[in-house]
Amino acid sequence: MDTHNLCQTPTTYRLLRLEYLLGLAVAAGFFVAHLGAVRWWVAVVLFAYIDVIGYLPGAVAFRRSRDGRIHRAYYVLYNLMHSLAFQGLVVAGWIWAAGPEWALLVIPIHLCGDRGLFGNFVKSFTVPFEPAAHPAVGAALRTFATVPWYALPASDATPSDAGPGPRRSSGRRPSEAVR
Repeated sequence: MDTHNLCQTPTTYRLLRLEYLLGLAVAAGFFVAHLGAVRWWVAVVLFAYIDVIGYLPGAVAFRRSRDGRIHRAYYVLYNLMHSLAFQGLVVAGWIWAAGPEWALLVIPIHLCGDRGLFGNFVKSFTVPFEPAAHPAVGAALRTFATVPWYALPASDATPSDAGPGPRRSSGRRPSEAVR
């Protein structure tokens, strides 16, 4: 949510997904408007290769694993192949080598669809490769998502948290709070 609170509540997560749904709608709209100009073999290959390289190897390894643990390389592959930055470089490279074409829109369609429709963002090493509720996240959200910052006990508040109205970060970490 910000540089000091690297987590999402259910509401902020849904709002983030909504932004990607808008991106999906725009990319799909342009794609549909130019269907006649799409080279379909290029569109199919570009749409599929993201998951063939980035998802399927990890999914297979996860299903074969006895305890659900798989090598971190599968997470890195997933995150790289599902990165807007990396896929932007792929698109730029394609345009440089072969020229622009409407089939390239399947890349943002794929990525925005994963995030907007399915809620799949980058994968953390701290959770299973396939989505499953982590007990620590559930426990934290039960507290975090229901207790506003201004309702924290005074001993938990930092000077930048005190009182209503706009605040500036003091740059202190909660453990460094002045009491």
